[in-house]
Amino acid sequence: MSQVRDPDFDAGIAARLASVRDRIERAGGDPGSVTVLAVTKGFGPESVLAACDVGLFEVGENYAHELEAKAAALDGRAPPALRWHFLGQPQGNKIRALASRVDCWQSVSREVEGERIARARAGSTVLVQVAFSTDAGRPGCEPDAVPALVRSLSALGLDVAGLMAVAPRAVDEARAAFRAVRGLADDLGLPVRSMGMTEDLELAVAEGSTMIRVGRALFGDRPSRPS
Repeated sequence: MSQVRDPDFDAGIAARLASVRDRIERAGGDPGSVTVLAVTKGFGPESVLAACDVGLFEVGENYAHELEAKAAALDGRAPPALRWHFLGQPQGNKIRALASRVDCWQSVSREVEGERIARARAGSTVLVQVAFSTDAGRPGCEPDAVPALVRSLSALGLDVAGLMAVAPRAVDEARAAFRAVRGLADDLGLPVRSMGMTEDLELAVAEGSTMIRVGRALFGDRPSRPS
């Protein structure tokens, strides 16, 4: 991963962030209240610094090896306000490796995952991922089981800050999913509703998202991975 800063890349992020905030506002949201989580999957450590430079200190990664490599490359260079969010499935070996780095685990869907996180780092902040997507391989907790899982995770001493969801592609289904997440979060008194990405952030914001997870909307198309 290159650590060379590209001025054109950095300048582009500021312009794209302004566009994202405009989209939030046009969807009926308050750009000052909806957190923009910068998803740097596929980009190097310089993308994290560029995000921080425009005030985006909440950064998300999908893959454990990328988060580890970027965090190590940025040791001593990243601002203290930087907070890492892990968006991938929290498996046992990943949890142990990432526990000292991750500030928020966004995709907890089983009690056993919470147990492993609590053992690795007591009091960690987590979000419960609610299952809606029918895409193969999408994890998540069924909506009816969310309250019980939240109680179990809280009993483990974890800070359950809210819920996360990846919505189905169909607009009507996505709207219903986002609305259900908001209802669950409100019923459980959870402040964070992490829902909406580059493609569907307007719909998510309109239905009450407090955090959108965006990569391409900020950084452009991801570089091709080596074959």
